[in-house]
Amino acid sequence: MNVVPKKIVQFKLPNKKRLNRDLAIFRRYFNPEFYGLGNINENTPHLYIGNHTIYGFIDSPLIFNGLYQHKNVLLRSMVDTLHFKIPFWGRLLTKYGALVGTRDNCDALMQAGEDILVYPGGAREVAKRKGELYTLTWKERTGFVRMAIEHGYNIMPFASLGADEVYSILYDGDEFKRSFVGRKLLKTKFINSNLRGGDTFMPLVRGLGLSVIPRPEKFYFMFGKPISTKEYAGRGGDERVLFELRDKVADSVESILEELKEIREKDKTSLLRRLLIKKKATLNN
Repeated sequence: MNVVPKKIVQFKLPNKKRLNRDLAIFRRYFNPEFYGLGNINENTPHLYIGNHTIYGFIDSPLIFNGLYQHKNVLLRSMVDTLHFKIPFWGRLLTKYGALVGTRDNCDALMQAGEDILVYPGGAREVAKRKGELYTLTWKERTGFVRMAIEHGYNIMPFASLGADEVYSILYDGDEFKRSFVGRKLLKTKFINSNLRGGDTFMPLVRGLGLSVIPRPEKFYFMFGKPISTKEYAGRGGDERVLFELRDKVADSVESILEELKEIREKDKTSLLRRLLIKKKATLNN
């Protein structure tokens, strides 16, 4: 039996009240609502899989806090190495239990029975392009389902609605790659490597009015029914099986997104926020 590294599973748990207080402004500004919490069994570890939204850090703290407050579930996030290149940000993520999304780290967390958060779309999915609202950009990634099968983990599909609409994209990665400057810069090994061929070029945006302040969209989070991996036991090396399970998870996330859109359409508080945003945008144009 492999020994789980202590540094992986042992870290100081965040204080619930302090965390909730620290995010009070975020909660008031985006007024998040949670659905499907009854689908979560806090006594069974899950691999949480959902859609990543623009920039990746606007709604994630609220998901983390909501699960911790309502279900006492502490998510261990698997994150891209890019996060640790941002001053202070990487250290903050580590403080709250995040780890670089490697197979070894995921393996260690699953051995320890931790609840794990993975966004299969990674950095490319947060580097939104125009017209990519709530689009899953998972490419050919199947590593997350392979790990779930190998460890017999249930997969918890979830969706986040609202965060992709806090900004309007003015200039995106595709435009950058087509531009004269972009083509020149991507010929530089350092820039090309860090931007991964332009895939992780973060869009230039406009938020409230002409500012970069995010619009106060209401956020909605929903957790679906767990997807068991028992029927795939012992078949983690079969590519056909991996894509079958991956597609099942993706279909669930997209279905949950559609359900949230229907909920939002009937939500009068969301409608009021949207009318205020539209009015402010008109006044600022």
